[in-house]
This record gives sequence, structure tokens and C-alpha cells, in this order.
Amino acid sequence: MLPSKGFLTLKQLAALVKKDEIDTVLVAFTDLYGRLMGKRFDAAFFLESAAEHGTHCCDYLLTVDMEMTPVAGYRLANWERGYGDFHMAPDLPTLRVASWLQKTALVICDLRHENTEAPVGEAPRTILQTQVQAAAAAGFDVLGASELEYYIFESSYRDAHTQNYADLREAGWYIEDYHALQGTRLERFNQPARRHLTRSGVPVENSKGEWGLGQHELNIQYAQVLQMADRHVIFKQCLKELADSLGMSVTFMAKYADDQAGSSCHVHLSLRQGNGKAAFVGNRKLGPIHCSNTFRWFLGGWIAHALDVMVFYAPNINSYKRYKANSWAPTRLAWSHDNRTAGFRVVGSGQNLRIECRLPGADCNPYLVYAAALASGLDGIANKIEPPPHFSGDLYAAQDQTSLPGSLGKAIDLFERSSFARAAFGDSVVEHYVHFFRTEAAAYDVSVDNWERKRYFERI
Repeated sequence: MLPSKGFLTLKQLAALVKKDEIDTVLVAFTDLYGRLMGKRFDAAFFLESAAEHGTHCCDYLLTVDMEMTPVAGYRLANWERGYGDFHMAPDLPTLRVASWLQKTALVICDLRHENTEAPVGEAPRTILQTQVQAAAAAGFDVLGASELEYYIFESSYRDAHTQNYADLREAGWYIEDYHALQGTRLERFNQPARRHLTRSGVPVENSKGEWGLGQHELNIQYAQVLQMADRHVIFKQCLKELADSLGMSVTFMAKYADDQAGSSCHVHLSLRQGNGKAAFVGNRKLGPIHCSNTFRWFLGGWIAHALDVMVFYAPNINSYKRYKANSWAPTRLAWSHDNRTAGFRVVGSGQNLRIECRLPGADCNPYLVYAAALASGLDGIANKIEPPPHFSGDLYAAQDQTSLPGSLGKAIDLFERSSFARAAFGDSVVEHYVHFFRTEAAAYDVSVDNWERKRYFERI
């Protein structure tokens, strides 16, 4: 009998292996794009060896492009150094059933240098762990939640590839935001998604139809921020593999089509003090809300440094096409109470007071998003950074408010020049990710796409 909450101790795993209910353990971590990378172990061998000693992987996995081509110019790993190994150290509290896969468990790993066992500082999960440790040193526990949106297609991934990702059949044919009827039609996908996530240690709150054709949102319960980032990664893996098994597909592109709504990853954060009390609760008046100085300065820092770390919120060329007026995506930096035109939407009150950042798209790497947000907010607390005045009204029409960068290239420049980013993450991390993002931008600059052919083939 599989555990109801999904998580496994080694003792429970051993019992399930003995009963032949689990025979495989997926041992994995995320690359810079947020994709799970790893190995599948025979479950008995995992218990005998890998659970304690871990395993290894090629260090090129943090220096490849989307097509898995080794990219020159990285210090971390390169041809000159021979592309050696990282040590994959299983974080055993993350061991869980992967309910959507047959007889399979999953464990998330931390990457360590093979010879020294020191954490690989450029690894996304390590970057977040460093900020969690900084928060703990400041007396805070951090809670987070990701709200992910995605498009569902009747076309399979293989068919989408064969068709060059054109003329795909969306699973919906009218705007279905909150529609129960259209939602019912996609329960053949979303219902097993909710069930498998909950059975795999990713407890679900709800799902609903969204604004785009075939677009949906599924919300998972909030958790300690590192655990939340792990849940986010498993969420995406589960939905992609479930869709694949059904001959369907889902996309987490930030902007799937120019005439459809973008897909966001609204991020919620709140802090608790060492005694468990909500650190944002207080009697200070800030615009229309009452809050603590901790809240005020955390919000101030988060907004003040948003442009410095925009590449972590919007990491791809496509990310910036989501930021359009009247599209439900933000276009300017400001905070507002319960206002969906704002980049920072403050919601809840009292013990439930929290900040919703609407900048990230569904294409983000959650470890980097939460690390950026947390580093920004902690700097705000440390330096008592005041937030801008509360904004009321339509931010799309507010020409006097700071605009988001219009491209990945502009965001890279801001990140590379940011003294805050270098202080928060270190020069080696900044340089590694600048090279990564510039490689992605350069790949786009030399590509020829269908828009160009349609526009120029005959008429130029």
C-alpha cells in the first residue's frame, strides 16, 4: 500500500521494494533551464548504495544549451578541464512516490564538487539554499507558493514536433476562465494530475479554467520555500509526463501565441519569525493595509531590486512577449492592494498577509525565482528600503511608473551591471548566468523563424 502523503523513508521504500510495489528510483536535479536531469536506479541498488553514497553526473549539465550542446566560455566546466563529474547527493527528505509513473520513486539531489564535496554554487537549488540560510540567520522562516498556468493540447508532443509546432489543436475553443463546463471536458487530464500530485507529496488546492483557449491553472499548497521550489519542479514534470502518456501535450511557455494570454507563475511569499509568528503582521499603516516594518521593508527591497534580477523571473526570449497591456501580465513596477494590473499585488490581511509577485512566467526556474525574491526582500529589511507609494487604478495606463525591460538582452545588461546581484549571489554565479543567458539570446539572434518567412518570403 503506497503512503497517502507520498513521502517515503528508506524503511518504507525497502518495504515497498520487497512487495514489488516500487522497483525504480529516479535520482534527479534541475539544470539551469529548470529541467529535471538524472538517472533511474534499480530500487534495491539505490537502497544498498546510492541512498547513502549518491551518484555522479557529468558537470557539463550546468553548461549546455537547450539542445544539450556543450557551450564554450564557462569556468565551471569546459573542454580544457575535460568535463569531469559532479557528485549527486540525494536529499532524502525529498524521497517520494512518483505516482504518475509505474512502480517509481523520486528523490531530488544537491550537486557537490566531486573532490571536495563543497556545494556547486552555480546550481539553482544551491543558490536558493544560500538565501534560505541567510533568512534563517536573520531570524526568518520563509513560506512560498507558485501559481502555475499552462496550455493543454490534443496534439501529442511528437505530433507537435512533426508539425513544427504549427496548427496545434488547443484543448479548448472559447475563453473558459472559471467555466465549470469547459473545465469538465479537461478533467480527463486535470483530475489525474491533481490526484497524482497529491499522492506524490505535492498537495493540491484546486484547478480551474483560465483565460486562454485550453489554458488552465492548478494551485498547490504553500510550503517552506525550498520545499515549494521542489514541488514546483515535480508539478511540471508530472504534468508533462502525464500528458505524454495520454497522447496530449502541455506547454509552460510564457507566451504560447501572440493572440492568447500568457502563462504566469504568480509567486507568493511570507515570513515567519523563529517563534512561528507571522512576521508581516503589524499595526503600521501602509497605503490601505496594516503591516509590520518587516513587511514594509521586504516589499521595498523586492520592488527596488526587481530589475536587477529580472533574468531570473523572465529567463527566455519568449518571456518578455508576455508583458503586454491589458493582458493580465504586469508591464510596470508598482505595488497595489488586490489589483491584478500591478507587478506586486498585496493580498490577505493579518496572519494571511502576503506579497504576490506577478512578474515570473510559467517558464521560470523556481529555485532562481525564489532566490531572487528572497535576496531582494532580505536586503530591503537589512537596509530599511521603503516601498514606493501605494498605487490605485490601472497600472497599464500609468506612464509615470517604471516599465519592465522589453527584452532578454536588456535584462541581461541590468543583471551584469548590478552591484546588488553580485553582493547577493557572488561574482561567479553572476558571470555563469550572464554567459548562460547571453548564449540563449545569441541562439535566437541567428535563427530564422516562421514569422520571418511569412513576412519576407514573397514581399521583400
